[in-house]
Amino acid sequence: MHILIGTLILIFLRWQFLFAEIIGGLVLVTISSILIKVSYPDKWLKEAREKVKKEGPEIEEDFDWKKRIKSKKGWRMVGNSFVNEWKMVWEEILIGFTIAGFIAVFVPTEFWNRIFLIEISKSLPDWFVALENAMVAPLVAALTFIGSMGNIPLATVLNTNGVLFAGIMGFIYSDLMVPPLVAVNSKYYGKKVALYIAVIMYISIVLTALILNGLFGAIGILPESSKVINEVARFKIDYTFYFNILFVLLAGWLIYLKKGYVEMHSSESNDMNMEGSTSLKRKVVYLFIAILIGGLIINAVV
Repeated sequence: MHILIGTLILIFLRWQFLFAEIIGGLVLVTISSILIKVSYPDKWLKEAREKVKKEGPEIEEDFDWKKRIKSKKGWRMVGNSFVNEWKMVWEEILIGFTIAGFIAVFVPTEFWNRIFLIEISKSLPDWFVALENAMVAPLVAALTFIGSMGNIPLATVLNTNGVLFAGIMGFIYSDLMVPPLVAVNSKYYGKKVALYIAVIMYISIVLTALILNGLFGAIGILPESSKVINEVARFKIDYTFYFNILFVLLAGWLIYLKKGYVEMHSSESNDMNMEGSTSLKRKVVYLFIAILIGGLIINAVV
């Protein structure tokens, strides 16, 4: 999952954003750990652990990666995990790219200028604009209801429209507090803990984005602009085309391994028991597929 996100960041944004994603992840974990340690009620922690222990799946104790990497069963488990991961994220990717396309075309630049103070940024202190961008971007991300890789094309739209580096990184990290994830946390840990985690994540995201903005500015690698989506989405016969062919073949092999994994089990009860799609999200996916197909037909006719 993280490799896929990193690849999208490198393609749609720049290497600075990928570097920030890696370094910022460590900073984010450190900040959130400290905040949780000093503020998390012991009673909530005990209740959450009991709830997960009671309702969660049993964890396999005899994990040995050296054995698995040498066995057919281990590679079939890799194929199974690969397919399950894509089952979890393909909807977010489709929704994210479709919304990003509509936003890039139909949302005027003035809208972003106003909510991110771009028009008046020169008359305000740099630290204040960076703080505002870092605080607003996660809220914009939460309103999109998109997490994970679906955030990257939208981050490209924001960056193209002049949102600061602090805001872009805050937006990218905000998949940790989008409503669907809060709903999942609520199911496993309870509503109080889920809201607490969302607040901690928001504070940690803002602080991490500001730290990255200051650090990158101090060492002179702060990016000012990014590629436009249509520049990276254009079809060309180049090295990416051949890489795509290579990874399509690799994906086909992993799907074949998934088939072998299923054949090894009488049922798929051992598959990853992850949270499924909500009916609302699935309806949105079908709607966007219909819109995209309609757009292709209109483009072909016109």
